[in-house]
Amino acid sequence: MTGGSGVVVIDNGGGLLKAGFGGDKDPIAVVPNCMAKPPGGNAKKWLVADQLQAEDVDVTGMTLKRPIDRGYLINTEVQREVWERVVRNLLQVDPNDSSLLLVEPMFNPPALQHATDELVFEEFGFNSLCVADAPSLVHLYEASRQPTLFCAQCSLIVDCGFSFTHASPVLQNFTLNYGVRRMDLGGKALTNYLKELISYRSLNVMDETLLIDDAKEKLCFVSLDVPSDLRLARLSFKDNPFRCSYILPDGITYKKGFVKDMDEALRYRSLPLDEESNRKDHGLDTNKFEDRKKQELSQNEFVLTNERFLVPEMLFHPIDLGINQAGLAECIVRAVQACHLYLQPVLFESIILTGGSTLFPRFTERLERELRPLVPDDYQKMQHGPWAPDLRSRANECPHAHQSPPEQSVSSFGGGALEPLS
Repeated sequence: MTGGSGVVVIDNGGGLLKAGFGGDKDPIAVVPNCMAKPPGGNAKKWLVADQLQAEDVDVTGMTLKRPIDRGYLINTEVQREVWERVVRNLLQVDPNDSSLLLVEPMFNPPALQHATDELVFEEFGFNSLCVADAPSLVHLYEASRQPTLFCAQCSLIVDCGFSFTHASPVLQNFTLNYGVRRMDLGGKALTNYLKELISYRSLNVMDETLLIDDAKEKLCFVSLDVPSDLRLARLSFKDNPFRCSYILPDGITYKKGFVKDMDEALRYRSLPLDEESNRKDHGLDTNKFEDRKKQELSQNEFVLTNERFLVPEMLFHPIDLGINQAGLAECIVRAVQACHLYLQPVLFESIILTGGSTLFPRFTERLERELRPLVPDDYQKMQHGPWAPDLRSRANECPHAHQSPPEQSVSSFGGGALEPLS
């Protein structure tokens, strides 16, 4: 199988690798960008990329090797193995007959660019290479879908990736590097924090990166009122709307972790979004706290309560956890203020969210609430675009953060797939 355009598009993310062909709407492969080895001295075979997603593979206690650390390619040997698996087996394409469009991290050092060139041309033998940064590709992808954004030719891309979170202004498909602001927090830091919380309160899961990453994606959400939700999280078993269980694989009956009761995990969605008084009227007694000594759990099960919203809270208030950095809202404002005064209103009106960490439920609503006090009152009258998610329409709720699930986590690939055609 070969792509009709003859161009292979790879979004080489730190957590997931997205690959396909130029002109395709969706990527053909979305696989972990890593290698893993099962525990035990006799197991010498390393599993690569999509092999980790097989139903019969137990990922418990696996040793991981990642080619990308802190956003940059540092292990070309591992990257070569992953690309070999993706290009030869999943895409089934001959690099000698193809060109490559590669999504490159922001501010990639020249030495790492040279290492990437060697991998592309000497190891794989691609005919040509085009590198592009993620913000410009995301803008191109969204502008192709939204006429209003295409006319503005200007947007602010908020990319919450695996290693970093970037707020990048884009003008006419070019990233304004002087306005880019970065937070040293991403999906990896959130997963590590959740591992620490669970290991301290329940089971030792410090070696279960893949399982905890799955639990984070399925169970975590963004709180709109943290103090109130912390009180609710202390309620007893039946009254606690956040309490849910995650089952670890036992290697025999099931080899993948899963949520014990998804309906129980989604109970929080029935809560009113505002005012604790409304929650009391909803039948929740915040004075009835939980007796944690009465919990009876199996050895392959752990319970999450307030961890579900405290983990994503790192992105909005990292200082609460001792991380001396500005939150996401402040990062966005600083990126906008670094640009020309005439661009600032348009940037605030065209915030595009991308990256896996922006897929947490209620992420957009919380970001709008955090941004509202930091944005000048002149930017009040906004209208939600026709492609916005299910947001409540309020006259003074702005700036507007566009969100486009499920394509949101593959927007960089979407822009890269359009690039050969533009």
